[in-house]
Amino acid sequence: MKHIPNILSGLRLGMVGVFIYFFRQDDYLAALIIYAAAFFTDILDGYLARRNGWISDLGKILDPLADKLMLLCALTSFHLKGWLPLFIPLVAAIKELAMLIGGLFMLGKKNVVVVSDWWGKFAAGFFNMSVILTLLSNFPPFLPLAKITLPLFCLAIAFGFIAAIHYYTTQVVGRGKAEPGEPQP
Repeated sequence: MKHIPNILSGLRLGMVGVFIYFFRQDDYLAALIIYAAAFFTDILDGYLARRNGWISDLGKILDPLADKLMLLCALTSFHLKGWLPLFIPLVAAIKELAMLIGGLFMLGKKNVVVVSDWWGKFAAGFFNMSVILTLLSNFPPFLPLAKITLPLFCLAIAFGFIAAIHYYTTQVVGRGKAEPGEPQP
């Protein structure tokens, strides 16, 4: 049972390819369903892991990898379709790459797996909401949503950078201040 969160994260990794397939087929309803299912499994695996103490170092890596890969593929797909300007997926990819490098540094130098906090969850929520609204805006009753998706993506990027700065100050700088043998914050 304790492996269920990691299995859900693995399924979410597989959903990335399915999302891309349906999106490239212009089947936006199927792409929306896949993206929403991936978002649901993200919430479920996090809930199960925390509630039951099934948190693992593999899960701390696999879960955000699946989330970030799905998000970056969606943003890139939207840009290639002409729905988003290049700066949105580009800035998101640069921020995620910086976070990945920082996380690998912390793992290698300090043997610490950096985990998401509320700033990161807030940014991820904005990104996920923006992706879902963008997909919904392709259906006649939801066409007006197209006007708000770009500002929402910009807000998501802003929150993402706040999260990155927060991670840096708490996980890199904050952990670097402790003397050897002292507990880490």
